[in-house]
Amino acid sequence: MGRHFVPQQGVEGGASHIPLPTSRSPLKMDSTQSFRFFNRGPSPVARLVFFSLLSLLMLFVDARYHYLESARSALSVLVAPIQRLAAVPGSLWDQAGNLFITQNAQRRLMEENEALRQQHQNDAAQLLQLQALQLESQQFRNLNALPQRSEFATQLVEIVYSERDVFKRRVLVSKGADADVKIGQVVMDDTGIVGQVTRVYPWLSEVTLITEKDHAVPVQVLRNGLRTIVFGAGDTSQLSLRYMPVGGDIQENDILVTSGIDGIYPQGIPVAQVIKIERDAAYPFARVTCLPVAGVDKHRHLLILSSLPALPERPVEQDAATTIDKRAKIRKSK
Repeated sequence: MGRHFVPQQGVEGGASHIPLPTSRSPLKMDSTQSFRFFNRGPSPVARLVFFSLLSLLMLFVDARYHYLESARSALSVLVAPIQRLAAVPGSLWDQAGNLFITQNAQRRLMEENEALRQQHQNDAAQLLQLQALQLESQQFRNLNALPQRSEFATQLVEIVYSERDVFKRRVLVSKGADADVKIGQVVMDDTGIVGQVTRVYPWLSEVTLITEKDHAVPVQVLRNGLRTIVFGAGDTSQLSLRYMPVGGDIQENDILVTSGIDGIYPQGIPVAQVIKIERDAAYPFARVTCLPVAGVDKHRHLLILSSLPALPERPVEQDAATTIDKRAKIRKSK
């Protein structure tokens, strides 16, 4: 291919012909020629082999002679802050997660504790009710067994009201004139005498307890048959024996039962137990304190015993002068 020469102005004003490439004759470069700007040092393969051998050598030396322990320790000291700093985000994340988990667990535990507390209270209330029902059932069984051993008819009643006056020992029971309850009938529980019917209403009856102040019950000592009278002291847990001679044959823990005298209380029903005896030679009577055998202030269900057979009327007492005059008149008539 041909070349075109363009005349140029020389130094001396002369023209020179320099060949220029044209579209018809472009310059061609060798395809095998490469431009290497940083062509220094060994090749990558040589570097890989060198560093591999160096690593193996250091591993052998460290395993054999432990020359790199100090270097490892120094590097660990230098790297420790970086490790801790790098572990901070993960630690914060774990702490945040644990915080939420802990709060949820605490809230759940509090709810469970509250539920268990309420359940415990309900169970305790039900247990108390069950115990009360068991005691009431046991008392019912005892009361039902009493008529089999007694010769008197009985009526089961329930205490409805108690006297509001704290100085009176009286209660109102659930049967009255409609159930043929009469004044003077004896009231007892499964262990002993509780009181006596003193007033009857159409559907209720008033029972005066044996602990009413000055309420008297004829009794006798079960051990020796000694007759006496026990009086209420106005206290639900105390009775007293008045007019007991200082030398009377009575001891602590003696059981007092009804004597059956005066036709009011049946014979042989427990009334009280002697708990304290005070004797003083300066006084003619001993001071004897007793404890009621029956639960006068404990139970809600009681038994009313039928009335005793009527006794003959007590004869009217007359003075001695009237008796002597009657005898004189009888003699004169003869």
